[in-house]
Amino acid sequence: MKQLREKIASEGRVLSGEVLKVDSFLNHQIDPKLMQAIGDEFSRRFKNDGVTKILTIESSGIAPAAMAGLTMGIPVVFARKRASLTLTEGLISSEVKSFTKQTVNTISVSGDYVTADDTLLIIDDFLANGQAAIGLLDIAKQAGATVAGIGIVIEKGFQNGGKLLRDQGVRVESLAIIESLADGKVSFREKSEVR
Repeated sequence: MKQLREKIASEGRVLSGEVLKVDSFLNHQIDPKLMQAIGDEFSRRFKNDGVTKILTIESSGIAPAAMAGLTMGIPVVFARKRASLTLTEGLISSEVKSFTKQTVNTISVSGDYVTADDTLLIIDDFLANGQAAIGLLDIAKQAGATVAGIGIVIEKGFQNGGKLLRDQGVRVESLAIIESLADGKVSFREKSEVR
């Protein structure tokens, strides 16, 4: 996605060989026009897959997931990382280790909103080691739902998450794949180079 790559190149900040900061447009301050284009692109890529709901994880996955849900005309369900007084019964939960925060969270959704009748599109902002995606896949499996695929805004292609998921036969559609963050520079992988 050219618009996304341009935004990463102009506003992304490389903090280390493994960390790209994109909080000016993706996961702190949100660029609504870019989010709309991202939602449109996920909708285009999954339009023929019978998706009934989008599943994401709070909080950075919500904006791209909501825009895709709007474009596709379907509900968006997000897995909570924190306990809620109103979400206590019929929970489907999984454990997820956060690469960025170096923490382990129990994520949960209500079994009322993800069921065996659903075909899910999982969307998240980043794919690094694949732990959030694996947790969401686990929730889908526990619910008996079908997963059409996973939509990722930015994949860190130099980390093992994408390969891990693809090796399991999961369809992963990443809008931008970062090949390297070496020397403080963002290098993109071409789509044909997906490993």
